[in-house]
Parts: sequence; structure tokens; C-alpha cells
Amino acid sequence: MQADHPTHRIELDSATLARFMPMHLLLDSKGLALAYGPTLAQVLGAAAVPGARFEDLFEVRSPGGAVTVEEVLARGGNRFRLVPRNGVKAGLRGLGQRLGPQGGILLNLSFGIDLISAVRDLALTDADFAATDLAMELLYLAEANAAVTRELRGLNLRLEGARMAAEEEAMTDPLTGLRNRRAADLVLDRLCAARAGFGLLHMDLDYFKAVNDTLGHAAGDFVLETVGRILREQLRAEDCAARIGGDEFVVIVAGRSDPKTLQAIAGRIIARIDEPMVFEGGTARVSASIGIVRSADFAAPDATQLLASADRALYAAKHAGRGRAVLLAAGE
Repeated sequence: MQADHPTHRIELDSATLARFMPMHLLLDSKGLALAYGPTLAQVLGAAAVPGARFEDLFEVRSPGGAVTVEEVLARGGNRFRLVPRNGVKAGLRGLGQRLGPQGGILLNLSFGIDLISAVRDLALTDADFAATDLAMELLYLAEANAAVTRELRGLNLRLEGARMAAEEEAMTDPLTGLRNRRAADLVLDRLCAARAGFGLLHMDLDYFKAVNDTLGHAAGDFVLETVGRILREQLRAEDCAARIGGDEFVVIVAGRSDPKTLQAIAGRIIARIDEPMVFEGGTARVSASIGIVRSADFAAPDATQLLASADRALYAAKHAGRGRAVLLAAGE
């Protein structure tokens, strides 16, 4: 190949041309391929044969309406965008130039914005690009950006996990693992606002002070932990069991307000808690008194009103002899 200059004439052999322009395509005056740069040959694969027509190798995306290389150069001002016809998903952009009186055409191509996918899909390396090409630097920047993005995503996930853990901790009674008063209040407020039917059980342990006085506070903690386990076993995932203080508990039974159903749930809880609890060779005995109210018994359920009614029902259960459940209707 020869290139004209006002004062100089430069000759480049094919090896030199390939080194400086590894994505070049040399065509004759009829648009037939004479030589391919080594990287372009990898892109075109089996189609990169001498004599192949330009229009059989590429689909022209820009300039619009061009098909042959002559039309590309005539309409595009020597600049163009191409897509290989062999199925390789890499858009190519380039610059073309006619070569003197012999009528040959030299095209120099690059991957443009498809560089990253082309390098990945074609397994290209630094050796496939000219030494002056910034392709590898762009890839390094892309990899660094991807690494930073992954790290930020991981950090965000860790922060979100920490936030959720903190919220969970703020809603949990540390001794029993049940919900705490704050969580119970939120559930009650939500159910009341939604006018959803539910039952509310207010439970207090009978004779709990005697356990602390005779067996010690460690035994008392063991009793509370056992009660927490019993409540979790007797309730569904959608129900809420909360320790709201000392030996007081609240159970919110979502979507169930039938009196017989609520009495049956309370009865099972009372029966389990009434069983002896063995702790370090000693036996702790407590029972449970439960007051029950139903949201359906109130025209406009309000959390404060419901809790006050459940507290009155609990007092009635205590007054009736303890170890039992009393359902209190609205107005009682």
C-alpha cells in the first residue's frame, strides 16, 4: 500500500498496516476484500475471505440507504456505522478513504460503545488492539466502575440488612423473643384503621411473684421464656404475641373474632401454661388469666378503647378465680 503526501510518498507493508490498524479492511475498486486486519478477521470469522463483497460482510446502519462501500463513502463523508452479517453482536463505526489512482479503499473500524461486549464475546486481549488504542484503558475503567458498583450494592444491602435488624430489635422483647409493646400498638393501630375483624387477648401470669420470691429471678426469666415459646407454638404466623411488661402479655388474633374460637385459643394457652415448669431441679408453677375482647363488638374500634376493655376482662378473670379466660362484650 502507498499513501500520497504533498512532499512525501509512504509505503506500508501488510504487517505494518495490521500492527497500526488491526481492525482495517482493504478493498479493491469494486468493493471486494483484499486484506483484513487480524482483529477484524476474528470479528468476521469464516466470512473473512479474500474476494468477499463489502455488502455481504456488513449491513450499513449509517449513512441511511447505503448498501455498497461506494454509497457509504459518497453519502457518509467517509464516516459510517456497520453491523457484521455473521451474527456477531457488535456495532462497528469507522472511517474510510480512497487510495489514489488505483481506486482501492481502506476502511479502519472500531467497536465504539460495543467494546465491552465485543471483548467478552470474542475473547479479545490487549494484543488485538493498536498500542495507541484506548480500548484496554476503557475496559479497565469499566471494570473498576463495575467493581465499585458491586461494592456499593453490597454496602447498600448490608446497610439495609442492618437497618432491618435494628428495626426488628426495636420491635422485639429481648427475653421472650415476642413482640414488645411498641410493636403491639402498631399492629392494633393498623388493624383498627383497616376495620379488620380480630380478637384481642390480654394475659397476666398468676403466682409469678411467688416464683421470683422462692426460686429466684433466673427461674422467673425461665418461666417468661417458656411462656413466650408456648405462645409462639399456639399461634399462627399472622397473629401477634407481645410481652408488654413484667408478666403481662397481649395476643392479637388476626381475622378471627368468633367467640368460641377465641375461647378455644385462650383455653389451649392456659392449659399449657398450667403445666409444671422444671428449672434447675425445682418446679415453677404458674397459671394464666386472660381477658378477651372482639373488634366486632365496637362500632369504631380504637386501640386504646380495646386495650382498656381487655384489661377489664382480665380483671374479671382474676376476680373469678384465676387460671381462666373471660370474654367481655362492648359496654360491659
